[in-house]
Amino acid sequence: MLAAIILAAGDSRRMGTPKALLPDPDGRPFVARLVRSFSAAGIDEIVVVTGAMHDAIVDAIAIDAPPARPLCVRNPDPSRGQISSLWAGLEAAIRSDIDGVLVTPVDIPMVRTTTIRQVAEAWARTHAPIVRPVVGERHGHPVLFDRVTFKALREAPLTEGARVVV
Repeated sequence: MLAAIILAAGDSRRMGTPKALLPDPDGRPFVARLVRSFSAAGIDEIVVVTGAMHDAIVDAIAIDAPPARPLCVRNPDPSRGQISSLWAGLEAAIRSDIDGVLVTPVDIPMVRTTTIRQVAEAWARTHAPIVRPVVGERHGHPVLFDRVTFKALREAPLTEGARVVV
């Protein structure tokens, strides 16, 4: 079984509001759009990692009423970097029946359901430790991390994040 982790703990000071709450072209908050996309792709276990704006993000998801209710967990110190949010997400998502996690930052809300499915299908075929979509030479999201990478992700240095694992 796969789980999704949406990283939404950043303050987004430059934007004036958390990216998670910015509206997509349909007016839906980025975070709600991503929850819906993962759900539509058949991913029922969804974790949203929040930060200081935890309550506002939880409320925005509830108002949108997506078909899947994500588990929202707070990163107590997102200033440590994105990997600290991934650690919080892993802690919440990992159970014995979770074989991999699909990870995406909240600021990439237009991820297609077909892309999520294709990444999951590629992993199911190959059981590669890491699967990510590419367009030309550009890498995209979500990135799927197989269970074999969980220990390395948990031990990744704050200064380097998940890149050192990838």
